[in-house]
Amino acid sequence: MPFSIAAPANFELLVRKSRFLACVQAVPDRAAAQAIVAQLRAQHPDAAHVCWALMAGGQSAAVDDGEPTGTAGRPMLEVLRHHELEGVLATVVRYFGGVKLGAGGLVRAYTDAVAQALKAAQTVPLQRRVTLSCEVPYALEGTVRRELAHAGAALLEVNHGSVVRLRFEVVDDAASALKAAITDAAQGRVGWG
Repeated sequence: MPFSIAAPANFELLVRKSRFLACVQAVPDRAAAQAIVAQLRAQHPDAAHVCWALMAGGQSAAVDDGEPTGTAGRPMLEVLRHHELEGVLATVVRYFGGVKLGAGGLVRAYTDAVAQALKAAQTVPLQRRVTLSCEVPYALEGTVRRELAHAGAALLEVNHGSVVRLRFEVVDDAASALKAAITDAAQGRVGWG
């Protein structure tokens, strides 16, 4: 079973005068990861490198950001894979301390920084979610919204036409019970699409 991270976790590693500022955090996709990396670059304009690795919805990435090829992003990605993480971004901001670490030293430093940040992180099981949609008369919209809130479903879209169309996301294990609860509360006046 894959896991994600409940909240961002950080760790600072010092290796031969270089500072490695690691962070691991949950992200939904590559676009969100790139936005976070851009924000880090803006926050740390004097940093030598902002390396990152991503595992999110089949979108993996390993970026060395100027470090020798395969010495930063790939080792960070392997740490995420080893911990069976999904929807997680690992970043390491490096401030160069004037002493070259060599390829092996860089791999160890980036791997250790991310591994230590993960030790501080709380992992949570990643639950598969499904998207459902239904149509109900206007009078039942509030009833459906209450059932969605009770089930912890996320309302994605509502369209008001001749009927109300609601699209929502719920944990896969709770989908059939939610459909039954909505159908029951709506006294059968619900259309599933």
